[in-house]
Amino acid sequence: MPVEFIGMIGTRDVSETRPPSGPVVDPDYTRRFAQAHEQAGFDRILIGYGSSSPDGTQVAAHVAAHTERLGLLVAHRPGFVAPTLAARTFATLDQFSGGRVAVHIITGGHDAEQRRDGDHLPKDERYQRTDEYLDILTRSWTEDEPFGLDGTYYRFADFHSEVKPAQQPRIPLYFGGSSAAAYRVGGKHADVFALWGEPLAETAEQIASVRAAALAAGRTTPPRISVSFRPILGATEEAAWERAHGILDTIRSRGAAGSFVGSRRDILPTGPGAQPQNAGSQRLLAAAAKGELHDRALWTAPAAATGAAGNSTALVGTPETVAQALLDYVDIGVTTLLIRGYDPLEDALDYGRELLPLVRAEVARRDRAAGAGSTGTDSTGASSTGAGSADARVAVAGAR
Repeated sequence: MPVEFIGMIGTRDVSETRPPSGPVVDPDYTRRFAQAHEQAGFDRILIGYGSSSPDGTQVAAHVAAHTERLGLLVAHRPGFVAPTLAARTFATLDQFSGGRVAVHIITGGHDAEQRRDGDHLPKDERYQRTDEYLDILTRSWTEDEPFGLDGTYYRFADFHSEVKPAQQPRIPLYFGGSSAAAYRVGGKHADVFALWGEPLAETAEQIASVRAAALAAGRTTPPRISVSFRPILGATEEAAWERAHGILDTIRSRGAAGSFVGSRRDILPTGPGAQPQNAGSQRLLAAAAKGELHDRALWTAPAAATGAAGNSTALVGTPETVAQALLDYVDIGVTTLLIRGYDPLEDALDYGRELLPLVRAEVARRDRAAGAGSTGTDSTGASSTGAGSADARVAVAGAR
């Protein structure tokens, strides 16, 4: 099956290596950033969520008005608006965008960040609330008759939404997290379960956990799997690593830098031996503690330098090397690749020229071979061709 590529945009020029430029909401930059992803051939763009960031649905509406086919993945934290209102908001956006919306559910792993928006529930209860929230969201999109609920976190009666999504039966749900609670809730609800970029063995363990949770929830088809990386490309291996170490030096010199969704303050670990609250960051730091370089091209030094505040592991090398590294993850069941750079807009265009065509050409070759009966597929539809095979390397090199 074709691999899905997701980028990420913000409303101004900023990254871990670049200080903010321009106003917090720069409509022209936002438009150009989104159009760069459409030009580069991305399937979707993620619009992040932060307690101090612009509203994602408004950003998505602006992007939808200035693009033609680009999918919109809007990050959303349950608990701050009623699920009945959220259902109508996203359904309306889906109608106006022509069925291009997906929702990325982030329950929230940092107590201080949650409190800024008035949420004081502990983490495990937040996941329980998310479970109830997503039940309501799904029913709002799919049921024609009024319904009510006397739940643990939400109570309402005789609710009916006249606006339904353009997509049927409902808007796709993506879900992020790396804790047991995240596996349980995401395994039940998610169409795509999103992970940060860990080494292959650890990623395979997480995929197994997600699939086990889906099976326990009574699902016959597990969620598809997304993994996030920060590719750093160069014309040669030496050039790529020279750029990578320059990026790392900048990160270290700047300290707790900002991101697309606001400052990293209060979500970074502080003090000797301090650990971030969220399981995803803990896992990235654990991988970094084992070594800087893993598998074919996974580089964990940026995660260590930033306290793993976000998707912060890199894939370093030539386009051919990084493409094959991404295909290694496809080989273990990954269907969606979320990639973003440290020079955000420029890197998106480079990925479109140098990286996406290589991965897509090899995945298409494998699909053709599978159709001819020469390979099998696993339960996700991903090719079961062995990672790192000589044939795959030749195909990737030839696709450039």
